[in-house]
Amino acid sequence: MSEVIRIKKGLDINLKGKAQEVSAKAEASDLFSVRPDDFHGIKPKVVVHEGDAVKVGTVLFYSKTNPELKFVSPVSGEVLAVNRGDKRKVLDIRLKSDRQFTSESFPKGRPSEMTSENVKETLLNAGFFAFIKQRPYDVIADPNDCPKAIFISGFDSAPLAPNYEYLLVGREEDFQLGIDALAKLTKGKIHVGINAEVSSNLYTHTKGIEIHQFLGPHPAGNVGVQIHHIDPINKGDIVWTINALDVAMIGAAFKTGQISFARSIVLNGASVKNPAYYKMTVGECISNIVANNIVGDNVRYISGNPLTGTQIPADGFLGAFDAQITVIPEGDKNDEMLGWIMPRLNKFSVSRSYFSWLLGRKKEYNIDTNLNGGQRAFIMSGEYDKVFPMDIYPEFLVKAIIAKDIDKMEQLGIYEVAPEDFALCEFVCTSKIETQRIVREGLDYLRKELA
Repeated sequence: MSEVIRIKKGLDINLKGKAQEVSAKAEASDLFSVRPDDFHGIKPKVVVHEGDAVKVGTVLFYSKTNPELKFVSPVSGEVLAVNRGDKRKVLDIRLKSDRQFTSESFPKGRPSEMTSENVKETLLNAGFFAFIKQRPYDVIADPNDCPKAIFISGFDSAPLAPNYEYLLVGREEDFQLGIDALAKLTKGKIHVGINAEVSSNLYTHTKGIEIHQFLGPHPAGNVGVQIHHIDPINKGDIVWTINALDVAMIGAAFKTGQISFARSIVLNGASVKNPAYYKMTVGECISNIVANNIVGDNVRYISGNPLTGTQIPADGFLGAFDAQITVIPEGDKNDEMLGWIMPRLNKFSVSRSYFSWLLGRKKEYNIDTNLNGGQRAFIMSGEYDKVFPMDIYPEFLVKAIIAKDIDKMEQLGIYEVAPEDFALCEFVCTSKIETQRIVREGLDYLRKELA
């Protein structure tokens, strides 16, 4: 087994509402949505119209700049609508499922016995390439590139994150076939980061990967942190990343000869009555799994985790890359007696401002969405450094992005980061700076200027 890489900087946020490893059932929804915004870095060209019949794997749109990149339907049924916004921007393609999940054809077989070109073409035609991301820039990977390596995080350390070991139990063959397919896309190594505190039969018995153990607080499970400690990205380097669940999804298609975007997800959070794991499909409406299972009326629904997820309505849809639906209280109550002067044993504090830190990190907190203050001047306080486990100066990088200073951005390591790497910085920031949004804008600006 590889040497343990210890992550000392970071922060574990222990929230109420964690799901036990039990599966629950809910009626599958008829409504699905595919959002081009989920696939950052592409300009969509829609090829379907209202009323068109589709199968699982039918192309809905492709990238204008790279027509090889196809984005497909997760269900069989019909197209209800192509919704557009300002300047005819495609907001989403709404689908109605026939609940049959009839698939387009897919070549059943072993990827290890196929050529690299055949594997790539197969993944492109089935829409699986849309789930591979590229760094730098954290965008959908360009199939014309050959990455120096592919990185997979085998665990998620974010608050209330699902247990990958539970989600992938019994899917060892699927995962292996997915790895065999990815191995055809790079001449380099496939790196898998695992949790050193968990014994994993899934990853340790998988062939063709290099395993790295990580120990420490969040964001130890972020693939960007793992890349930084294994093989940092320099200017000109290209690496690809993919979620472990999507690796198994690719492998299952090769095993069965059927395209499927079904996955197990976790519904949890302090506002959920019975947190549990559910079977869902990418883009599925969440209304059925949250019905009669929510405490309180004023809550926030999030596709993803509380730090990096996307706010959705109660009848919203599961994001393309998400395996988690989080429901937490809205933070619109500010009528606390004496305000910040109170000792607050039930309030989470990073800086030990409240006595709650005496109760230890095992205490669970019911944290709402309240910012506890408004945006103010950007204070260089060193707060980011305490939770940012890369050899990068995060505050200086954020300021360089705001100033659009490309030279400084490059010198300060922008090629290594993605917005999710700054989620904890945003959480602890006393200035209430939206660091994830700023980093996203900086990456887009850099990509545009250097294209």
